[in-house]
Amino acid sequence: MLPYEIRIGLRYTRAKRRNHFISFISVISMAGIALGIMALIVVLSVMNGFQDELRTRILGVASHLEITGSEGRLTNWPALAREVARHPEVRGFAPYINAQALLSASGLGGGETKGSLIRGLLPQEEDKVAEFDQKMQVGRLANLSPGAWGIILGADLARALGVVQGDRVTVIAPQGVVTPAGMIPRIRQFTVVGIFRMGMYEYDAGLALMHLADAQKLYRMGDTVSGLRVKLADMERAPWVTRALAHSLHGDYYLSDWTMSHQNFFQAVQIEKRMMFIILTLIVAVAAFNIVSTLVMVVTDKQADIAILRTLGASPKSIMAVFMVQGSLIGVIGTMLGIASGVLLAVNVETIVPWIERAVGMNLFPSDVYYISKLPSRLVWRDVATIAGVALTLAFLATLYPSWRAASVQPAEALRYE
Repeated sequence: MLPYEIRIGLRYTRAKRRNHFISFISVISMAGIALGIMALIVVLSVMNGFQDELRTRILGVASHLEITGSEGRLTNWPALAREVARHPEVRGFAPYINAQALLSASGLGGGETKGSLIRGLLPQEEDKVAEFDQKMQVGRLANLSPGAWGIILGADLARALGVVQGDRVTVIAPQGVVTPAGMIPRIRQFTVVGIFRMGMYEYDAGLALMHLADAQKLYRMGDTVSGLRVKLADMERAPWVTRALAHSLHGDYYLSDWTMSHQNFFQAVQIEKRMMFIILTLIVAVAAFNIVSTLVMVVTDKQADIAILRTLGASPKSIMAVFMVQGSLIGVIGTMLGIASGVLLAVNVETIVPWIERAVGMNLFPSDVYYISKLPSRLVWRDVATIAGVALTLAFLATLYPSWRAASVQPAEALRYE
C-alpha cells in the first residue's frame, strides 16, 4: 500500500478534464530534462573519447619521458640508458635525433618542396617506445639501415611530394658549409623505403624518419644524439618517475614527460569539458523552471482539493509531499529518458557520424583541419551518475516553492466561492 500523498501526486500527473494544458507543460518539462541529459552524456562521452584518442596518437609518436643534455645533445647515451633501465617502471628506451629539413621530390631543379621534422632513430630500439611499425602502410621500420640512406615518410607528406616507395627524395639540411661564395646547405638524396600513417595530420604531413647513423652523418653530430626517449609501465605515473630519475641520475640532464610537453593542450581540453558541462546543464535548469511553472498552475487549479484535504485532516507537510511527488516524478521520468537516449547515442556515435556524412555528402571532420579525422566516444558511467544526480537535484529543488505555496493555502479562503 502506497501512502496517500504518493497516490494523489501520481494521479495529479495524469491529464484530467480541465488540465490538459498543464499535462502538456509537464510533458514539455520531461522532454527538456531528457534533451539536456542526452546532450550532456553525448558531449562528455565524445570529449572523453577525443582526449583518449588524441593522447594515444600523440604518445604513439612522442614518448612518456624524454632525457636530453644541457645543450640539447647526449654524448654517451648507452651509459645513460643503462642507468635509466635500473628504474623498475622503465619498460624501454631509444635514442633519437631531432632536426629540420626541406624535402624535395625532384632535387633542386624544381618540383614540390616541403618542410619536415627529421627524426633519426634505431629501428630495433624505436619499436620499444613508439608505434611506427604498427602504423606502416608501405614497408617496415626495419627497412632503415645505416649507410643505405633510406627514409620513411608520413602518408600526407609523401602524397604532397608525389612520391611512393622506391622514389628518390632530396633532403636539404639547414646547417650548411661556409664557403667564399656564401653558405651552402648540405644536400643528400634518400630513397623512400616506407610510408606510415599515424592518424594525426601533424605527424602524417610533417615527419620523416631515417636511421640514426645517417642522421648523425647528415647533421654532423658524430656519436652524439639529441636525447633518449623512455617508455614507462604506466604513463599516468610519468611525473613521479621523472622526479625520481632527476634525483638518481648522475650528470647534467634535462627531463620532461608527456604531461609537460603537452600540458597546455590537455588542460585546455579539460577546461572545455567543464565549461560544456556547465553550459549544457543550463538546459536542464530551464526544464526545472518549467516544473516550477507547471506546479504553480496545478496548485492554483487544485486549491479546492487542497482545502478539502486540509479539512479532512491532512497536514501541511502532507500537502507539500503531494506536489513534491508530482514534480519529482516529472524529473525522474525525464532523467530516465535522457539517460537511455544519451547512452544509446554515446555508444553509437562512431556509427552515426559516418552515416550522417554519407547522407549530407561531406566530411564533417577533415584531417587537415582537426587533429583527428573521426569522432571517437568513450562512455564514463561516473559522468552519467553525476549528470543524473544534478538533474534529479534540480528537479527536486524546483518542487519546493510550489509545494510550500500549496501547503500555505487556507481552507476557508479557498472554499469561500465554491
